[in-house]
Amino acid sequence: MVNPVFYFEIPVTDMDRAVRFYATVFELELTRQTIDGYDMALFPRVDDAPGASGVLAAGDVYVPSKSGVVLYIDVPDIDSVLSRAAAHGGAVLYEKKDIGDAGFVAEIEDSEGNRIGLTSPNR
Repeated sequence: MVNPVFYFEIPVTDMDRAVRFYATVFELELTRQTIDGYDMALFPRVDDAPGASGVLAAGDVYVPSKSGVVLYIDVPDIDSVLSRAAAHGGAVLYEKKDIGDAGFVAEIEDSEGNRIGLTSPNR
């Protein structure tokens, strides 16, 4: 099995705020839908392409946390994402670190209180 993670859900308490944060910080468009009675915002997805996609999810079973699983999002430039996160209601939890041939990593706190990892190719 190669790259077994297929889908993720990021818990949020304020969907409008979370959509603004993710759209601005990661420069992408999310699509709002109600799925199985829950308010969700879908990340872009390309079928038959590597990597996972998922949603922001709000509802009684979705509780944001910095102490659970950490999702890492691949970005072209960690520095610009860290800057946008800090400027739009997030915080830098782990500064950019060079991890050799694998590139760079960092962690932010999103607008909802989740810990989100960032990864970027070596430059």
